[in-house]
Amino acid sequence: MTPLIDVIFLLLLFFMLSSTFSKFGEIELTHAAAGAGTQAEKPWFLQLSEDGLRLNGADTPLEAVAETVDTGIILVSLAAGTSSQRLVDLLAQLRGKPGLSVTVLE
Repeated sequence: MTPLIDVIFLLLLFFMLSSTFSKFGEIELTHAAAGAGTQAEKPWFLQLSEDGLRLNGADTPLEAVAETVDTGIILVSLAAGTSSQRLVDLLAQLRGKPGLSVTVLE
């Protein structure tokens, strides 16, 4: 007769080896860093708050950001009290656009 602890160990080993681990979606972020550099084109400046979104000083709906922005660098400034979900929604809108580099300012 097998002791109960051996059975539990075998069940635990079985479930650990037969399970699959899912990979969550990744969103790439870059921090603004001090340094000297030259830019060929003017960056887009985006101010994100909980109530709205301003792109280069003009109010813009979240759904229209990807259509408005061309290629280049986008600097994202977060207002106080902006939720991380709001930032993820913005980054998800910009994710499919080729040629964009998104930098989140501190």
